[in-house]
Amino acid sequence: MEPLLEGLDPEQRAAVEAPRGPVCVLAGAGTGKTRTITHRIAYLVQRGHVAAGQVLAVTFTARAAGEMRTRLRALGVQGAQARTFHAASLRQLRYFWPRVVGGPQWDLIDRNKLRFVAQAANRAGLSTESDSLRDLAGEIEWSKASLVAPDDYPAAAARTQRDTPAPAEQVVKVYQTYEQLKNEAQLLDFDDLLLHTAAALEEHSEVGEEFRDRYRCFVVDEYQDVTPLQQRVLDAWLGPRDDLTVVGDANQTIYSFAGASPRPLLDFARRFPEAAVVRLERDYRSTPQVVGLANEVIKWARGRPAGSRLKLIGQRPEGPAPRFTEFDDEPAEAAAVAQRVRALLDDGVPASEVAILYRVNAQSEVFEQALAELGIPYQVRGGERFFQRPEVRQAMITLRTAAAQDPPGELPKVVREVLSGVGLTDEPPAGGAAREKWESLLALVELAEELATAVEGADLAKFVTELDVRAEAQHPPTVEGVTLASLHAAKGLEWDAVFLVGLVEGTVPIVHADNDEAAIEEERRLLYVGVTRAREHLWLSWALARAVGGRRYRRRSRFLHGLVPEDHPASRTAAKREPLQRRPKPLCRICGSALTDARSVKLSRCESCPSDLDEELLAKLRAWRAGRAKELKVPAYVVFTDSTLVAIAEQRPEDVPGLVAIAGIGAAKLDRYGADVLALVQGKR
Repeated sequence: MEPLLEGLDPEQRAAVEAPRGPVCVLAGAGTGKTRTITHRIAYLVQRGHVAAGQVLAVTFTARAAGEMRTRLRALGVQGAQARTFHAASLRQLRYFWPRVVGGPQWDLIDRNKLRFVAQAANRAGLSTESDSLRDLAGEIEWSKASLVAPDDYPAAAARTQRDTPAPAEQVVKVYQTYEQLKNEAQLLDFDDLLLHTAAALEEHSEVGEEFRDRYRCFVVDEYQDVTPLQQRVLDAWLGPRDDLTVVGDANQTIYSFAGASPRPLLDFARRFPEAAVVRLERDYRSTPQVVGLANEVIKWARGRPAGSRLKLIGQRPEGPAPRFTEFDDEPAEAAAVAQRVRALLDDGVPASEVAILYRVNAQSEVFEQALAELGIPYQVRGGERFFQRPEVRQAMITLRTAAAQDPPGELPKVVREVLSGVGLTDEPPAGGAAREKWESLLALVELAEELATAVEGADLAKFVTELDVRAEAQHPPTVEGVTLASLHAAKGLEWDAVFLVGLVEGTVPIVHADNDEAAIEEERRLLYVGVTRAREHLWLSWALARAVGGRRYRRRSRFLHGLVPEDHPASRTAAKREPLQRRPKPLCRICGSALTDARSVKLSRCESCPSDLDEELLAKLRAWRAGRAKELKVPAYVVFTDSTLVAIAEQRPEDVPGLVAIAGIGAAKLDRYGADVLALVQGKR
């Protein structure tokens, strides 16, 4: 037995050696929970407390279940079941179907689900667009996971402040019709697997007895994420017994929108007063610096019962301190992140060990572009690359058609008007899928604002060309590379280096959580999950404006207050910071008047003031830019925009400070092109 316990810390060993019966393992991020529960199963089997075939371990993803099976086999445990809730229920339902239902077994609805939702939505007079259907399907899934019947939906939605995709009464009609159509076709959805399994065990005593004779020991991983429906299935499995081990961390509850609740975990000791409760707080994943920041993020969380609070204790050697950076705009943020990624790769960190994490998928585009410009391979996890998303492809077709008609007006306004025809509204719509589509379309408007600032006279045709160039640059063959993922998609993963980006109010926490304290706390936990994904390197950043030259109206996330070091340039709180709109405006270098528009700021003079452009220098700069663009195989604007070249040819900077004083020339451009540009200005090339 001793080899099985070697290498376990005292708390892990206490969890492994706990007697049969109720055991609750409160396991913080990186504390070795999978190791602990697999060793516990092996310990119970080797001690003869239970046969391997009598163990059923459940978790929430097929990947996690597969990892658990692999570890159990390595420990010499053959025959123990490790499955997801749905996979376990499907297996049981198929076995018991002849006795509890009879007749041919019903098939899974699988990919036909939206077809039934569409029919139901049509009868209810609702939109049958794909994003609306996904949101309606999501409401049905939430209702069934929360054990909410159709008639009870309006009250439940109001009580939990659901962001419903349609009036509650219409959602009820869709829900009822969907169930009717599905049952008439003799099909089951994934929630039905759980509902029917629970009913079979609850309503047929002989079925329950046979099942409980087969399985005597239950283990549940990620217990903070169970839904009421999953808890009902677990209760049906257990019956009157209490041979149950649960593992979870209330600090990592981030799926409340799907019906998950940490309440069963928090109430476990109350339900089972004799339960052994073990706390795992030794973090073996992250450096003490990362662990310390994670503890600071979560210590301000509200509504956490004292017994559930975990304070991680770093076990790894010291590492670099987390870095905080504030940027003027998102393109500058993305360019700096890409440069830091390049530095990590040059230092030998594998690309697969680097991740860029954001709150919403629409944030990925600017980082995809920045990585593509530096030739850094990447993969988008849990979603499609920006230009592969259906709504973006549709928008580009619509914009291309509109460009042929050469509509007049300012580019951002024209783009917004065109995209209003494919779903872009002034306010974000209700429902997750509809909002995600809206955010992608809004990102296109922001790209138009960026182009209008950088390129004088940019019109819709130039914008479409710009989008085509970006799409082509961001579609290299799929290779192993840097991971781009939402914070939700990053759950359960870890990397050597993590960049947490876009940490501004309205994004982290997300804007629609602002009037709900419970939702705000879930956003805090989401940031905590992001921080704890990093093993060694951790960067946190935010931008004050979306587009280059845009109005700097944003504030860093409230969750960062008190975390940024006092001597950091961005450590001033919003209360102490001078309002951004009152900051002194840059002055014209010729007449001294305040400059108001982005082009004037870049040129450092009023449009009406005479230009002192050096035409010969401008021609040399353009020829040099064409050569570098060809050498790097990128569009010319990626090197420098036309307006930046004009600004250089007018101001003729003779040193580095003069060069970086020109808007649009940051650290990345300076490192790559600064020496060449200064040599041209000084007549040395």
